[in-house]
Amino acid sequence: MTNIAIIGSGPTGIYTLKGLMESDVALTITVYEANADPGKGTPYHPRANDRAMLANIASIELPPVCESLAHWLRRKSAAELAMLGIAVENIGEREFYPRVVLGEYFQAQLEGLLAKAVVGGHVVEVKASHRVLDIQLRERDIDVEVASADGTIEHKSFDHVVMATGHDWPDTTETKPGFFVSPWPAENLDTIGDVSAGILGTSLSGIDAVVSVATSRGSFLLDDAGTMQYHTASGPDFHLTMMSRKGLLPEADFFCPIPYAPLSIFTEVAVDSLINTVPDRLLDEMFELFRAQLFSSDPAYAERIGLGMLTVETVAGAYFSERETYDPFTWAALNLGEAKANKATRTTVPWRYAILCMHETVLRAVPHFNDQDLRRFHKHFKTLFVDDYATVPHQSIERLLALHRAGRLSVLKLGSEYDLDIENIARGAAVTVGKERYEFAAFIDATGQHAVSAWDVPFPSLIEQGVVREARTTRASTAFAATDDTATIATGGIDLDGQFRPLFEKPLSHNLYCVSIPFLLHKLPFVQGITSAEELGKLVAAAIVADVQTRNLSLEAAERIVA
Repeated sequence: MTNIAIIGSGPTGIYTLKGLMESDVALTITVYEANADPGKGTPYHPRANDRAMLANIASIELPPVCESLAHWLRRKSAAELAMLGIAVENIGEREFYPRVVLGEYFQAQLEGLLAKAVVGGHVVEVKASHRVLDIQLRERDIDVEVASADGTIEHKSFDHVVMATGHDWPDTTETKPGFFVSPWPAENLDTIGDVSAGILGTSLSGIDAVVSVATSRGSFLLDDAGTMQYHTASGPDFHLTMMSRKGLLPEADFFCPIPYAPLSIFTEVAVDSLINTVPDRLLDEMFELFRAQLFSSDPAYAERIGLGMLTVETVAGAYFSERETYDPFTWAALNLGEAKANKATRTTVPWRYAILCMHETVLRAVPHFNDQDLRRFHKHFKTLFVDDYATVPHQSIERLLALHRAGRLSVLKLGSEYDLDIENIARGAAVTVGKERYEFAAFIDATGQHAVSAWDVPFPSLIEQGVVREARTTRASTAFAATDDTATIATGGIDLDGQFRPLFEKPLSHNLYCVSIPFLLHKLPFVQGITSAEELGKLVAAAIVADVQTRNLSLEAAERIVA
C-alpha cells in the first residue's frame, strides 16, 4: 500500500485526507499534528482564540467534510450547545459562529473520517503531539524526521508527503513590553490593562484583537430594544484605536446566492484565453473583462463610479470614494442596516455579487502576471476584491458600534505616509501621522498572515538539498531578457508546479506537496480561508491518487511481462 504523510491536521490537512479516502485504491496515511488535540487547526483552536472571536464563514459556504456545520450543530444536545455558547434558535445555514466552534466541528469531522477509513480499506493513523522536524527527499521516497511529546526522535519513509502546516504565527507575540506582533494566541492580550491600545489593521484580524481586549475588560449585552451595548468598569484611560491606511471598517456580510451563479463575461474560459494569447498585457486585458462584466451585472453602479473612464490604477479609488466621505462608524451603521434588510428580504446587490464571483476567477491569472503587472495588481487592483469578499459577520459590526457608542473605540486613518516607532517608547508604540503623534501603552499588529520567503521553510534539509527556491516571475520589459538571470525576478514564496510540488531538476522524489498558506500568498493572494483549504486538499489528493494509480498500472504491466 502507498504510504502517505500529511503534516498538519487543520482544515487543509483534513480536506486532503478526505480526498485521499475517496480513492478506490487502498492507502496508508499518517497525519502528524504538533498539538495534543488534532483536527482543530490554528485559526480555530481554543488556545489561540478568544471564545468571542467570530469566524467569517457561514455553514452554507463551508464545504462539508462528513456533514455540514449546521447539520452537525443540530445533532448536538441542548447541554452541548450551551457549552459552545449557541442557542438552538440561532442554528442556520447562513449564521456565523465563534472560531472555536469551527475547531470543534473539524475535530469531529476528522474523527468521522477515521471511522470511514476502515470501511474504505485505508489505514489511517493520527499522531498527536508529534512535531515534524525535517523532511529529506530521496530518489524513491521521502524521509520524515519526527519528535514525539516525550522527546523521542524517529525517521519514517513515505511515498508522498503533504505540507499542510497552515498559518505561521510567531512563538512569542509580545516582543517588547506592550508590543504584540500578532493577536494570537488571544490569551496574551489579557495582560493589556486600562490603557490606550492601538490596533494596526481594521479587517477581521483587527476586529478579533479589539473584541479579545474588550471582552477581557467588559461585556457585550443586548438592551431592551435589542441593540448591542458595551459595559465595562474600566477607567477612562481604557480606549482602543483601530488604524489602517484608508481608515475604513470592513463591510457587513451581504446576502447572495450560494453556490455562485455563473458569470456571463468574466469567465474561466475568457481569462484562460487571455493568459494564452496576451501574456504581455494580461492585467489590462483582464481589467477590460472586469469592466464589461460590471456594466452587464449592474449598469447603474458602473455609471455611478464612472467605470468607463477608470483604469487598473484608479478603479479602487472610485470603489472606496463614497465610503471615504463618511465617518467610518456612520458608514458601518448604514451598511449594517442595508445588509440586515437585504438578508431579511433575500435581496442581492448585483455589483457586490459580481465582484465576489470574479475574485476567484481572477486567481487563475495572477500566477501568470509579469513583474510589472504583479506589482500593479497588488498595489492597485487587489484591494477592492479583498474588501468585497472579506466582509464580516453582522455581530462583529454591532460590537464595533457598541464600543464606539461607549466611547471606547475610534478609527485612525494613517494614509500612505506614517511612522511607527517602537524603539523610542518604553511600552507599546507611537504612531506619527503628519504632524500628529499618537502614543499607545499597548500596540497590536493585527494585519494578518503575510507571505513568507522560501528560505523560511521550517525543514532545513529541503533548503540544503536545493529543492525549494523562491518563486519567480518574468520582467515586463524585453530589455531585461538578455539572460535567464535577468529575465525573471523573485516574488517570494516557494516555486511550485500546478500540483503544488516544488520545482527542481535533481534526481529526487517529486512527491512533496506544499499547501501551507504563507508560502502560497505571493501568487495566490486570496488563498486564505476554508474554501481554499478544500480546493487545495482536493487538488493535491487527486494528484496523489492519479500517481498511485499510474504506478500500480505500471507494476501490473511489469508483472504480466514477467509472468
